[in-house]
Amino acid sequence: VQLQASGGGLVQAGGSLRLSCAASGRTLSSYAIGWFRQAPGKEREFVTAISRSGIGTYYEYFVKGRFTISRDNAKNMVYLQMNSLKPEDTAVYYCAADNPDSFTFVTMRQSSEYHYWGQGTLVTVSS
Repeated sequence: VQLQASGGGLVQAGGSLRLSCAASGRTLSSYAIGWFRQAPGKEREFVTAISRSGIGTYYEYFVKGRFTISRDNAKNMVYLQMNSLKPEDTAVYYCAADNPDSFTFVTMRQSSEYHYWGQGTLVTVSS
């Protein structure tokens, strides 16, 4: 499966953005999807993940209550709605696909678990 993330841009603190992850090559419903981010000079970190059906979701503590992940399997799309953005949310955001044996927080937050990655989209939050 090929993934393409889009929707990044420059936004002021407190603003919102919606990122999209488009899949091609295979049906997206076969995969759990995660979003990761990497800020300059920092390691890539887990943000959120959604199960194949969309029923299960996990969020890292620093985005819980502000970000919402969703998916539309009919459109082969996954979305990340980001509200109340903070300057520390500035990073390149990546979507990734996985076919896990079990959808657990411990599993899904490991970047090594994911087999397919999109190219990333830059989010810049100004103070």
